[in-house]
Amino acid sequence: MNHVRATFDGAAGGYDEQRRKLIPCFDDFYGTAVALAETSESRPRILDLGAGTGLLSSLLLKKLPEARLTLIDLSDNMLAVAKERFAGRTGIEYVREDYTSYTAEQACDLIVSGLSIHHLTDEGKQAVYRNAYNNLKPGGIFINADQVLGHTPFIDAHYKEDWKRKIEASGLTRAELDAAYERTRIDRMAGLAEQLVWLAQAGFSDVDCVYKSYNFVVLFGRKA
Repeated sequence: MNHVRATFDGAAGGYDEQRRKLIPCFDDFYGTAVALAETSESRPRILDLGAGTGLLSSLLLKKLPEARLTLIDLSDNMLAVAKERFAGRTGIEYVREDYTSYTAEQACDLIVSGLSIHHLTDEGKQAVYRNAYNNLKPGGIFINADQVLGHTPFIDAHYKEDWKRKIEASGLTRAELDAAYERTRIDRMAGLAEQLVWLAQAGFSDVDCVYKSYNFVVLFGRKA
């Protein structure tokens, strides 16, 4: 995991500014993840896996302003940006740790992840899904907004070409584009169908892909 940490330590400074340009479906992608974050708790406990700069957490707080958040990430620099983002706000914990085997001190109402789990091996993804299930309260929800492989080599190549065409026209500088392409070298995406099976095998009910735009997906599972 050291190469992942180093990559995102280096990218932390301009990460948020580039998100809208690097994620062509930004509003629907993150908007779906937030819309799925339903809970009857007034002060829900939320665990954000691979939280990075806290982007997804910041969007969740607009919906659930009293939430108590734990942001976990490997990158010190990413978490430093998150701390600046949430400066002065209480109820937020920052953990610099590998989240694949993290055990929450108290069971969570919501566990979320945004564009992080696709950096793990298939075995790592399955471990995260099992761990998320174990860290949730009964009735708790897991939401993974991430990227997947196309289900055939032709479809996967089409996804990649579409993304490249869109970001090349986004206004990003050549240096920003080159850095984005370099970051894709650490991607270890898996297929959508396989991951829905892995979520069910981890114990989740009502497993679904609620949103999909090319290789950007939002996956859902509930701990019955």
